Amino acid sequence: MNKSARHRDKSYGVALFHEKMRAPLWVIAFLLFLMGSLSIAIWAAVGIWPFLAASALELVIIALYIKSTTLEITLTKGWLLVGSAAIERAYIHNFEVLDTPSMHKARGVDFDPAAFLAIRYWVTTGLRMAIRDPQDLTPYWLISSNRANDLAKLLNLADH
Repeated sequence: MNKSARHRDKSYGVALFHEKMRAPLWVIAFLLFLMGSLSIAIWAAVGIWPFLAASALELVIIALYIKSTTLEITLTKGWLLVGSAAIERAYIHNFEVLDTPSMHKARGVDFDPAAFLAIRYWVTTGLRMAIRDPQDLTPYWLISSNRANDLAKLLNLADH
């Protein structure tokens, strides 16, 4: 794996699994509708130039939103990288694939505030992984994934 922009200081090895989850089209369309409504209100109140400036600013805001909410998961032989976090595979165990009802429960009534979360509201499935690092008080990681079964299978491989 090439060095990622999120982890420039260290090479983690060849990627065995990679998933990138961006905001879906319906979220982007909804944001465009909201921002467009605001732009039209500005145009009606003060004219074309403020409308154009507001529209340009709104497009930049939407682009930044898409970039900041993109979740990238990479698994290598010895590391799991989720967003800007990285953990050695030796510290994670008990991988539980969560379907939609289980994921809702894990994000709600079964949630532990000490857990590490990398969830996106538009992804309804995921994975919960227990952490067994004596120096880390994080009980588990809860991550969104559209390919949670594939990730769990690769995490269960003994070679790490």
